[in-house]
Amino acid sequence: MRVLIIGGLSGQLSEATKIAMDRGAKVVQVDHAEAALKALRAGQGADMLLVDIVVDIAQLIRSLQDERIHIPIVACGISASPDEAASAIRAGAREYIPLPPDAELIAAVLASVAEDDNSMLARDPAMRAVVAFAEQIAPANASILITGESGSGKEVMARHVHAKSKRANKPFISINCAAIPENLLESELFGHEKGAFTGAIARRIGKFEEADGGTLLLDEISEMDSRLQAKLLRAIQEREIDRVGGTKPVKVDIRILATSNRDLTKAVQDGSFREDLLFRLNVVNLKLPPLRDRPADMIPLAEHFINKYSAANGVPVKPLTEAARHSILNREWPGNVRELENAMHRAVLLAPEDVIDAGAMRAPDGSKFSDAPQGGMGGGLIPPAMISDAISHVGQTVATVEQGLILDTLEHCMGNRTHAANILGISIRTLRNKLKLYSQSGVEVPLPGDHRHLGVA
Repeated sequence: MRVLIIGGLSGQLSEATKIAMDRGAKVVQVDHAEAALKALRAGQGADMLLVDIVVDIAQLIRSLQDERIHIPIVACGISASPDEAASAIRAGAREYIPLPPDAELIAAVLASVAEDDNSMLARDPAMRAVVAFAEQIAPANASILITGESGSGKEVMARHVHAKSKRANKPFISINCAAIPENLLESELFGHEKGAFTGAIARRIGKFEEADGGTLLLDEISEMDSRLQAKLLRAIQEREIDRVGGTKPVKVDIRILATSNRDLTKAVQDGSFREDLLFRLNVVNLKLPPLRDRPADMIPLAEHFINKYSAANGVPVKPLTEAARHSILNREWPGNVRELENAMHRAVLLAPEDVIDAGAMRAPDGSKFSDAPQGGMGGGLIPPAMISDAISHVGQTVATVEQGLILDTLEHCMGNRTHAANILGISIRTLRNKLKLYSQSGVEVPLPGDHRHLGVA
């Protein structure tokens, strides 16, 4: 865990730093927000920002967003009022720690922010075989392509490989190639020099340099533009990169891991993915089985998520009834582990008694699993509300109907572009282009994580 502290390193904050270091965190301190931004631009990575409550946290978050830097923030302060602590949370801080610090609270916050990213739960023989293979090749430097359906745990596997590698004490850096606009992805990967393009106000170190000595995960690699694929191929072959606007190459020492939920062999055949890049990435292939093919993992995973979200919401841990276990074991889980995690989070919140029964197993819209057709929300089925709305489509243009279908599906997926594109059967790039046109014409487009249309506070 890498912690960047923003604020004067004195008194109680100094004590909090010592506690974090005693708990295994690597700590760096700067006096103010601009110094933190400068450090992050220069490749001083962090897994968490511990910020003095006197800092303007809302402005700090806006600055991080402008730089496309996503790091959880924990606020801290001495004798802060409840209103000040609440304001910090509303501004975007994930947690608030009162000072003087409590060692157990610091440890709990570090564990919470880490979110068990390195935990690999595998009881089913199908998954245990993959984990054993992963641990066998983890100490090597070979590139690994991790494949599997959306939500099957590809990034968790990547972190597990890193943790078992010789680079475990070096950075693990992840970048989602599908989540960053095409014209910005090159800068995110390779960095840029000051003035390289409009908005490049300072030199920015890219993910390749930030991961130097460690591991770089290229998530959803199949969504990368073909022009950028060529530059990536050179970077992997030569182990050197060119910053955008730079004049000389920069050497890097990294191990490359990549994930994809698409068949890259077919992508090569249809011309959307370079064959030589696939050969470079696919030295070893870890194919994760979908959750429906690892039934022995379903209940242990469910109980793990129940414990996690019970603690996060401050409620007692409730056991699963036999009916709830039956519901879990007999569901297809098209969204895999991610869908199961979300279902258990809802069950923790909805279970009215001292147990979690089948009645608490619900879809995001509140409908019971027992009332929904098998295949679930993520399996490409159109929600019932959309079916009933189809009657009103008569007389509308194809473009209007298409826009409605896309926006309804995106709302249904709580703004998740990748999930929506999978349901619609289109590429993430096509979906992104259409949403851009809708936004430019004044249409409101759901943001990732947008719960407003689902009745969720």
